[in-house]
Amino acid sequence: MSAPSSNQHGSNQIVVTQVRSGIGAKPKARGALRALGLGKIGRSHTLPDRPEIRGMLRKVSHLITAEFVTSQEVSDAETA
Repeated sequence: MSAPSSNQHGSNQIVVTQVRSGIGAKPKARGALRALGLGKIGRSHTLPDRPEIRGMLRKVSHLITAEFVTSQEVSDAETA
């Protein structure tokens, strides 16, 4: 997970996709998955780029992939 190129508060988002199962993970990691809106492999969720979200991503980095996008890219994808 690398930092986005432009760090404007509120304009950047993170698209998180679960790629591995939470079975066998520690309870705090499973809780972080639920808090991120994940729970099944392949499920994705778009979240704001905030410190508390980044902390949860760090906790479950072995179970997810994260990609940084701007709000403009998110709105373009929703209209297409």
